[in-house]
Amino acid sequence: MTPRQHSAQDDSFVRNLRSIAGKRHVLTAPSATYRFRKGYRFGLGDVLAVVQPGTLIELWRTVKACVESGRIIIVQASNTGLTGGSTPDGNDYDRDIVIISTSRLKGIHLIGDGRQVVCLPGATLNRLEEVLAEKGREPHSVIGSSCIGASVLGGVSNNSGGALMRRGPAFTEMALFGQVGADGTLRLVNHLGIALGDDPETILHRVEAGHFPEAGIDWNAGRGHDSDYAHHVRDIDAETPARYNADPRHWHEAAGCAGKLVVFAVRLDTFPAERDTAVFYIGSDAPDAIEGIRRGILGTFEKLPIAGEYIHREAFDIAETYGKDTFAVIRYFGTKHLPALFAAKSRFDILTARFPFLPSGLSDRLLQAASRVLPKQIPARMSAFRDRFEHHLILKVSHDMRDQTEAFLKDHFSRADGDYFACTPDEGTRAFLHRFAVAGAAVRYRAVHPRTAEDIVALDVALRRNDRDWVETLPPEIGGKLSARLYYGHFFCHVMHQDYVVRKGFDAMEIEHAMLRLLDRRGARYPAEHNVGHLYHAPDEMKAHYRALDPCNCLNPGIGRSTKRAQWRAESVEAA
Repeated sequence: MTPRQHSAQDDSFVRNLRSIAGKRHVLTAPSATYRFRKGYRFGLGDVLAVVQPGTLIELWRTVKACVESGRIIIVQASNTGLTGGSTPDGNDYDRDIVIISTSRLKGIHLIGDGRQVVCLPGATLNRLEEVLAEKGREPHSVIGSSCIGASVLGGVSNNSGGALMRRGPAFTEMALFGQVGADGTLRLVNHLGIALGDDPETILHRVEAGHFPEAGIDWNAGRGHDSDYAHHVRDIDAETPARYNADPRHWHEAAGCAGKLVVFAVRLDTFPAERDTAVFYIGSDAPDAIEGIRRGILGTFEKLPIAGEYIHREAFDIAETYGKDTFAVIRYFGTKHLPALFAAKSRFDILTARFPFLPSGLSDRLLQAASRVLPKQIPARMSAFRDRFEHHLILKVSHDMRDQTEAFLKDHFSRADGDYFACTPDEGTRAFLHRFAVAGAAVRYRAVHPRTAEDIVALDVALRRNDRDWVETLPPEIGGKLSARLYYGHFFCHVMHQDYVVRKGFDAMEIEHAMLRLLDRRGARYPAEHNVGHLYHAPDEMKAHYRALDPCNCLNPGIGRSTKRAQWRAESVEAA
């Protein structure tokens, strides 16, 4: 669809937006809006405007103006999603789109001396981690997506997962959100469990100011995380996966809404920070030996480990080469500056994309060249295990589980193929940094090898909890079209990330569809934690959930390959 010319009504509407948020915070030029309407990995489309409100009241008034004028609203926080769920997908919408960027709304308010937190739309996981560290506590997710500046609300809205197996997907039953009803009216719903009055703008002002009198806080208002997950993941003989985005267990208003509500704040539980933890590095050539550790610990230990992360040897090698700079930056400087570095890289990529004579992926090529001068980051004992074993497991446990875990591993490997060692603190830190570096290694590999790499197929897959045959075996007609395969994941949850670099000349989408058919036959579910975005077809139950939240289909339409048209009209029906 060719973008239509702006009308006088459009100009009047944009002037109204500027009167709400200020002229400098309403962007209309394509060059100015590009970084908002271009997804982190996927997605691009035209928009009428991008608005960056500076207060919750400005956000409310902006949403109200868009609803009353019949515009589509896409609410965006950090734009770090991997499936295009916070950007337009093409130009075949039946109404103009306004992206509302909430990145200026960064408020974080601790309540109950830090036992819980109220986060505004632009609050990032990285900043929340810093705030809670002062209280000796931590958020639902640490490292991983927090490093690239992902938002707290983005995680909740998409039931994002994480490496910490005791906590499950991001979830809450307590939120403050705007909902557009079937009558087309925007309403503010306060389910935060905090008494804030009745007038919408009064409520929003008090939330932004963190004005929460103790007497107005209901400590029994709802769950601030999935408190049942620790029991759920232990059911190792269940036919279903432990966690995946289309699981209705984790849909509750803002949680799992995927942008079909305008979320102004969420209330979440926090967790005591673990001290003096123990990390064990495990290697084996036998998948059964690795699975036996998972089943043995989940099935017999009284307490769950903190994390159990898997890396295949090929992913180990590719990350050592193509994730070396990421590893080094975090190791030497911590995660604090990483979101800014990712943002600077994104701006550089946008700038250089304007010059067709420059090679694609220039920032990745420059960073890869620079990484060659860095010293080796992998500890010697890890490198030795890489040479000995195909499958690697990094197991992190609480201090009080150290002896029990070591005794279990010693007994296990007296009968099973493989070995382990107890990490020093430095080795443990570097083991998890290496695991994190895997996540971006395929992207770097593709950028550095444009002549041989066509594209990437990136899947996050939830295997059945009782699935002992967890190692993927691809048929030759698929495997022969790949130049690299990266297998890694949250092993105790049976959530696997599977990144494939497709050889030049082959159709990545065709390969992906073939892989999904194989996963269907295995009883796996996907996506596991990145949500459907515009890449995956949402199952019917998920589409019904979205329709119930947004009966007018004016918020983030098209998610899950659903219709983009108003009132959920079929795509074959002409727009009015």
